[in-house]
Amino acid sequence: MSNLRLTDYIRCIPDFPKPGILFRDITPLLAAPAALRQAVVEMVRPFRDAKIDVVAAAEARGFIFAGPIALELDAALVPVRKPGKLPYKTLSVTYELEYGADTLEIHADAIAPGANVLIVDDLLATGGTVEACCLLVEKAGGNVAGCTFLVELVTLSGRKRIEQYKMVSLIKCE
Repeated sequence: MSNLRLTDYIRCIPDFPKPGILFRDITPLLAAPAALRQAVVEMVRPFRDAKIDVVAAAEARGFIFAGPIALELDAALVPVRKPGKLPYKTLSVTYELEYGADTLEIHADAIAPGANVLIVDDLLATGGTVEACCLLVEKAGGNVAGCTFLVELVTLSGRKRIEQYKMVSLIKCE
């Protein structure tokens, strides 16, 4: 495997989706198979010996990394979705956003009690979504073995919301 600088594959887009936001665009990394492969391997590495049973990821960009990570770990994949997107009985968690609340769901039978679960997302910002994912895993009886991210926006302090779990981010941005 090559040793690429993954930061070279993250494009910064100012004022998107609104003025004052610096958006971290992962599509250049997705367009480069060697960079994507390296990102997946590096996101998995700290958890390779953790006996991961399930990889869980929130829609939508988390799904991009969760599939290959689940295959790398020979683990099940559980999609964490917004309400109304899953066809079977669900468990849900509502969490606070900066201006309101949001809800995430998983199928009620998606995670066996005691299963070791790795939570995956492309980016850690304020930590609300990943914290809700952790709460859903625990509500289902699973064990959060860790959280792995491609990018972490350090100044937003999302890490503090999940500090009780092992956490890895490959690219740290201010």
